[in-house]
Amino acid sequence: MQIQDLPYPDPGVPDTRSGPRFLWWLGRNQLGGQLKASLWGLLHFVAVSGLPFCVGLAVQAVVDRSGTHLALTGALMAVCGTGIALGDTMLHRAVVTNWITAAARVQQLLARKTARLGSALTRRVAAGEVVAVSTGDVEKIGWFVEVVSRFVAALLTVVIVCVGLLIYQPALGVVVAVGVPVMGLAVLPLLPPATRRADQQREKAGRATELASDTVAGLRVLRGIGGEGLFLDRYRRASQEVRRAAVRSARMWALISAIQVLLPGLLTIAVIWHGVDLVRAGTITVGELVTAYSTVMLLTYPLHQFQETAMAYSFSRPSAKRAARVLSLERTTDAAASRTTPAPAGDLYDPATGLLAPAGRLTAVVCGDPDAAGLLAERLGGHPAEEEPSVSVLLGGVPLDELPLDSARTAVLVQDKDPVLLSGSLRELLDVPSSGSVSAAEALDAAQCGDVLDALAQGSLDARDPMDVRITERGRSLSGGQRQRLALARSLITDPEVLVLDEPTSAVDSHTEARVADGLRSLRSGRTTVVFTSSPLLLDRADRVALVHEGEVVAVGTHRELVHEDSRYRAVVTRETDEETAGDVPGELPSPHRANNVGRTARASRTNTVDKLEELEEIEETA
Repeated sequence: MQIQDLPYPDPGVPDTRSGPRFLWWLGRNQLGGQLKASLWGLLHFVAVSGLPFCVGLAVQAVVDRSGTHLALTGALMAVCGTGIALGDTMLHRAVVTNWITAAARVQQLLARKTARLGSALTRRVAAGEVVAVSTGDVEKIGWFVEVVSRFVAALLTVVIVCVGLLIYQPALGVVVAVGVPVMGLAVLPLLPPATRRADQQREKAGRATELASDTVAGLRVLRGIGGEGLFLDRYRRASQEVRRAAVRSARMWALISAIQVLLPGLLTIAVIWHGVDLVRAGTITVGELVTAYSTVMLLTYPLHQFQETAMAYSFSRPSAKRAARVLSLERTTDAAASRTTPAPAGDLYDPATGLLAPAGRLTAVVCGDPDAAGLLAERLGGHPAEEEPSVSVLLGGVPLDELPLDSARTAVLVQDKDPVLLSGSLRELLDVPSSGSVSAAEALDAAQCGDVLDALAQGSLDARDPMDVRITERGRSLSGGQRQRLALARSLITDPEVLVLDEPTSAVDSHTEARVADGLRSLRSGRTTVVFTSSPLLLDRADRVALVHEGEVVAVGTHRELVHEDSRYRAVVTRETDEETAGDVPGELPSPHRANNVGRTARASRTNTVDKLEELEEIEETA
């Protein structure tokens, strides 16, 4: 696999039983690249280690006053120099390719897992941990994969050089052959504590990242309650813990580096001391002593790869463990068949709650608990939480969990209450998989995005067409209501068999909300639509309204029927107080005058709240 061939057609099925097994799986899937890098590394290191022999031969040629031997030595040095240059260039190219392709494989695996789990991922793993895995951890894992080939090449080089010295000059070769393994093994006792300290640093850094991610996500709420200072102090403490852990880890690695400088120095002294005695005794020549000395000096270069490999493993092991943990997550009932099954059609029914959404109808669901409404919406889309009942939602009598994931996603689309707008032009935002039956203009019109298009056109200096105006990350350049309507238009373009919307108009004013309700009903005519809302404007336009209380459907009817007949429904929709609800006589209709007043008060309160939110957003964006 070359960089230009990315992404992988299929990144494969990873071994997620542990971090080391995941690293082994990655390396095994790149055997070709690892072999190529090892061969180029072997050429480079052997050529570097061959220079001392050339220097020794040159010195001996000068001592012997042999011009022929000196010329041959020069030619041999030129060959070594060519090998060094070629090997280093191709080694760098090969190991960087291994690094990037390994990181790309992990990123593809994470993207595939994220798409499979959907919003259930952040319920099972902290958002900060997902960010850490997909950024810093991917880099650490790629680092270890690329350094393995250099370690193999360095190990083979050390063996070849030691054997060569034993053959070339046994008296000094024995000293080198014994001393080099001692240098390589001396730091082994220090590696476990160094690894533990690196693990602690990564763990603390991960917690700090999670804290920062959560703080940024809830910054608007923190500003509202004045909690920025509290969370800033928490992050300061967490960052200081990361700093102290990093210093402790760096001290251990500094000790390892110092030992790897000290031991080669001691070996060099031993070789020179013993070699001088051998020269005086006439056992070896001056050139052979220079060769042995230079070899020991240059052996520190391949031996340095041992330290880097140990460091790369200590940093990548916790990263691989975190990645394996995320990649090991499965859907709660991940029994989707591998066969190709067409998306079913028919009524959408949840046996756990008794919620029924008839095919081709607009069904509104009222739930007093917003969190419970969000979980139920995700459940209808085939993403049940772990703690929820294992029984599957049925579409046309077919359990969603028994469908292949692609078929289930095509059949049911869920838009949560906080949809994300990716950066890019509006045209790119609306370029989503769709049936082709709904055009962008129709979807934008139904979602009442006319003022959004006008605002985008006025705010752009270089784009004449509003569809070409660039939207910033997460739509931060738009107000909450504008983001919500653009997200609704994007969902409408897909034209799924079943569309589930969770509070799609919570950030828009009452007049716009009424027009959105009419546009939604008109455009989705003949299609199954489920809307989780407590807005009377949306509820009044629904064909069927279901009240969910404590996890079960307790009332079904039209909005007007339920307002007059069910006090629990009336309490959620009209925002009645406990005293007002208690004042109703069971079995008796509430006072129409009081009901109308409550409805007007609720709508006015809701409109004022939305207006205040819009003003606050504009003030924050201006600031």
